[in-house]
Amino acid sequence: MDTLAGLLDGVRARGALITQTVMTPGWSLRFASGAQLSLVTMLRGQAWLVSTGNDPVAIGPGDIAVIRGPEPYTVTDDPSISPHLTITSADYCARTARVRAREGIVLGPRTCGVTETGSARLLSGVYEGPAGISGRLLDALPRVLVVQEATGDPPMTQIIARETTKDKPGQQAILDRLVELALVSALRTWFDRPQNNPPTWERTTGDSVVTLALRLLHENPAHPWTVAELATKTGTSRALLARRFAAKVGEPPMAHLTGWRITLAADLLRETDATVSSIARKVGYANAFALSVAFKRRRGMTPSEHRASSASQTHAG
Repeated sequence: MDTLAGLLDGVRARGALITQTVMTPGWSLRFASGAQLSLVTMLRGQAWLVSTGNDPVAIGPGDIAVIRGPEPYTVTDDPSISPHLTITSADYCARTARVRAREGIVLGPRTCGVTETGSARLLSGVYEGPAGISGRLLDALPRVLVVQEATGDPPMTQIIARETTKDKPGQQAILDRLVELALVSALRTWFDRPQNNPPTWERTTGDSVVTLALRLLHENPAHPWTVAELATKTGTSRALLARRFAAKVGEPPMAHLTGWRITLAADLLRETDATVSSIARKVGYANAFALSVAFKRRRGMTPSEHRASSASQTHAG
């Protein structure tokens, strides 16, 4: 299994919040769910996605926007207007549901808004909590990315939109799987574009020797690799491998391996209850002390401090 496939295979949605929102011109919604990852797409109409520190990003029908991090963001038809409604995970449709109940308006399940004929229809989904979202994945993503509508196959967003109108037993499980597929598909497309500067574990180097060396290191980080063994397995000399690897990746093979091991360890510390000793062995260190020394050199904190920090951030979110 290639590195990206292994990473995306771990993406899991459990009880993901998925809803459609119908709006009339002059709309502006602020999303403040605190989710680690969010998806937004326009089923009808055009929109702008506005986040702190970034220029507004256009979203057209069928485009999928992926938003990283818990900070609020705004989706609007006019970036110059202020949000008129803030949507949280605890109050996704409550306000519009009260209006519909008062005025006798009937819309489908998981649909926000007070009309069926608005000029814009937005589909949004959020991944709550850390489960199923690797720190490696989050670190590799920009704050906002947009994947343009795919051509050829029926857009996944249209399939999800149809499912949100149903209210059957097991519907949440189906929606979870669909939003996983939409996210994985969008991320694979985004990572496949060299102009997006993908991380080294997914970068196409254009050098078959370096690409093979990267795959060997990433797929078996616990192995006691040396440059000599890597050279043998890639069919080249140590000097030539070291030179080509540094030119394409930006650092020597063993330095890259150290960084990869620490990245994997950070994920395991965040996502599991495994002991530091067992994590050390899994990523290629003889014991907890060896991992702690390398981890602090790279991250400025011990593995235990990293785990405590990750836990406090999760509880705060």
